[in-house]
This record gives sequence, structure tokens and C-alpha cells, in this order.
Amino acid sequence: MASDGKPAYQPKDAISASVRSTMIVGGAGLFLSAVQNSLTRQNVTGWGVLTRTGGTIGVFAAIGGGYEFARVAAANLREKDDAWNPTIGGFVGGSIVGLRYRSFPAVLGFGALLAIIQGTFDYTGGKMTGFARDAEVDEYERTEQMRRNKRRPIEETLHELGEGRGIYGPGYQERRAERLKKRYGIDVPQPA
Repeated sequence: MASDGKPAYQPKDAISASVRSTMIVGGAGLFLSAVQNSLTRQNVTGWGVLTRTGGTIGVFAAIGGGYEFARVAAANLREKDDAWNPTIGGFVGGSIVGLRYRSFPAVLGFGALLAIIQGTFDYTGGKMTGFARDAEVDEYERTEQMRRNKRRPIEETLHELGEGRGIYGPGYQERRAERLKKRYGIDVPQPA
């Protein structure tokens, strides 16, 4: 594996990763359960977070733990860290969502949906902000290079848009003064 330029795969601990993910996503489920509890019309106590809407906590925790365990276990078994691992984990997590509906088509459908979303997200870079920029390139130099690449000649802009609206070509003041003199008979003083 290391001979083709890629470093050898380092196995990860699936149990610790899934426990950590269970706690984090379970905490998000606890927060969502608290929001659900506070939005009920009935007067419920603070324990309603656990008794009335507590199923949300369990489902979220199971989704997080199942996803992370399946993702890391698939990576360890396949000895690869690619987009298929989040796809497998997404299928397991989505299937847990489908279990709430007690229907096999729901299990398959939610599993496939989350698998497609997670696999595509990881395959396309795994970031909401886009691909990572080169750390060796100065940000100012990068933006100046982008401006030089995208800058169009003023003649081309004037030809397409015309003058006015903050876009003026060379000799605009003289042409404007001549146009005003011809059309309205007004002498416009030339700037010094």
C-alpha cells in the first residue's frame, strides 16, 4: 500500500469513536428534546424532556453511534479511507431513522437517502466552505491573481455597457461638454 505513494492505512478505534459520537449527537438530541418539551401546549415539568420527548434523545444517540461505528469499522475492514465509508455509515444511521416508522421500505429509504447525502458530501470534499486553499500561497497574492485573471479591458466594458453609471472612458469630459453644447447650448467649464 505504501509503495504507490499513499501512506499505509492506520486502523482507528471504532468503539471509542462511536461512544464519542453517541455522546455528542445524543447531546444534540437532548437539546432538541428540550426545545420540543418547551413548545408543548400542555403544562409539563422539566422531566418531560426525558419522559415525554425523551425518544428523540435515544434516536439521535443511536443514529450518531451507529453512523460512526459503521463508518470506522468499514474503514478498518476495507483498510481504505474514502467516500464509501461515510456512505456505509450513512446507510446505518438512516436505517435507524427508518426504524421509528416500523416499516421495511422506510428503513431502506431513509438508509439510502442518508447514504447518498453522506457519500456525496464526503466525495465532494467534505466541507461546506469548498475545497481547502493552498496554505503556501499568500491570500493577498491569490486575490490579486484572481483580479488580474478576471479584469476586462475598459474598451470592452464601454462597448458592452456604454458610458455612465460610474463607467467613463478616456476623454469623457470633452465628449460630454461637446454633447451638452450641441444639444442644449450650455458651455461646460473644463476641469483644470
